[in-house]
Amino acid sequence: MTRCPWAYGGSLYIDYHDNEWGVPVHDDTKLFEFLILESAQAGLSWITILRKRENYRRAFVDFDPEAVSRYGERDIERLMNDPGIVRNRRKITAAINNSSAFLKVRKEFGSFDSYIWSFTDGRPVINRWTEQSEVPAVTEKAVEISKDLKKRGFSFLGPTIVYAHMQATGLVNDHLVSCFRHAETSKML
Repeated sequence: MTRCPWAYGGSLYIDYHDNEWGVPVHDDTKLFEFLILESAQAGLSWITILRKRENYRRAFVDFDPEAVSRYGERDIERLMNDPGIVRNRRKITAAINNSSAFLKVRKEFGSFDSYIWSFTDGRPVINRWTEQSEVPAVTEKAVEISKDLKKRGFSFLGPTIVYAHMQATGLVNDHLVSCFRHAETSKML
């Protein structure tokens, strides 16, 4: 069974690649989870975040945006002392800020899902890369989404982070065509 080359970095990567990456996500809680995780990953390896994922789940109340939006200075200090997550004040503050912005978007559009998928007309962008070197780190669509998120009050979600979010949540299918998951995820909506 052939996978994308990056997936061979260990069992966490294989499991993530085979079961989550590129699968279209339409659940608001899961979309919020990936917003937090992708922004936490900025400047770090994804394996670092995968290893800390359960700690993030605990620290951010199972990725409940309403609960996280109520976090205050005491919670920030608690999280800054939590070795189970990335202890970066800007990233922690952004996660809290983004939970409030997320709720506003959800109120305006009925769901964050409706909002984010509107950028791709409700369908995944299916790429046909043959080499890992062809897969971009950012696209014009990611720039567009990042600008709109920023306009809506989100922070720490630049175009590269947004593109990683798009890949993770299946807005874009960046599995190589030789990867067994490309065909499988291409059929998913």
